[in-house]
Amino acid sequence: MGLQQFEQRLERLVEGAFAKAFRSGLQPVEIARRLTREMDLQRSVGPRGVIAPNEFQVALAPADLDRFESFADALARELADAVREHARTERYNFMGPVEVALKPDNALNPGACLVTSEVKGGPGGGPQAGVVLPDGRTVPMDEGPLVIGRLPECAIVVEDANVSRRHAELRRDGPDVVVVDLGSTNGTRVNGAQVRTRRLNDGDEITVGRTSLRFEVR
Repeated sequence: MGLQQFEQRLERLVEGAFAKAFRSGLQPVEIARRLTREMDLQRSVGPRGVIAPNEFQVALAPADLDRFESFADALARELADAVREHARTERYNFMGPVEVALKPDNALNPGACLVTSEVKGGPGGGPQAGVVLPDGRTVPMDEGPLVIGRLPECAIVVEDANVSRRHAELRRDGPDVVVVDLGSTNGTRVNGAQVRTRRLNDGDEITVGRTSLRFEVR
């Protein structure tokens, strides 16, 4: 999802009465640009690759925040998705879940935007993770592995003829969660790339057969 697609998605969110929020003043796509710029400026090299901030505070003038009030939660989610997409494009890693908070700042004039960020690890030394199914349900990732496949005893049962009986597995590796292909016939992909083993980041898309699952850190 590039910034243009991000803007199109936001426009669909605010059709009708909310559309006036996009006709003047600070635009949400500008906030997304500020967030991605902040990631680029604050990234650092760690033992697991390039680490980017995962928690963001977006300070806005009260008048601008009022314009977004009716859909502020949805806007924050879309901005977090834009952050995840930029991380995938630039191959940045996160230490914990991505969170974007919109806050008022009386010192700012309308149209101004101040973004601050920090790298913050997941609670308990590892991510509170889960897999979002195509129907919207979430299967939580506990300490044990999650097997994906067609067999009824799999933790994530996928009724897809292109999926093997035991297709792939999500397992803990220290503070990380990795997906491992279990020798499936059609392979396992993460964000479109074929993998045998891959450490997962918040928002990664896992594809088995013709079915896509989303990995989330909470």
